[in-house]
Amino acid sequence: MRSGAPWRDLPERYGSWKTVYSRFRAWVSSGLFEQVFLELIDDPDMENLSLDSTIVRAHQKATGAKKTPNVWSKIKLLD
Repeated sequence: MRSGAPWRDLPERYGSWKTVYSRFRAWVSSGLFEQVFLELIDDPDMENLSLDSTIVRAHQKATGAKKTPNVWSKIKLLD
């Protein structure tokens, strides 16, 4: 999981950011989050559960790719 925020910016109410980070890494390594997600998926009340990632990273030059003609523009429609 990634939010883009530095661990040091964690609100003080959660305690030391180093402790929170250590626990988070331990949970990731142990597969805890995967287990939680699998349990949620198996719950019939959660059949419409949607987990969304709002961060999608692309290479800096991905937006500068050469534009190729659309395949559909080459197809002649039959009358």
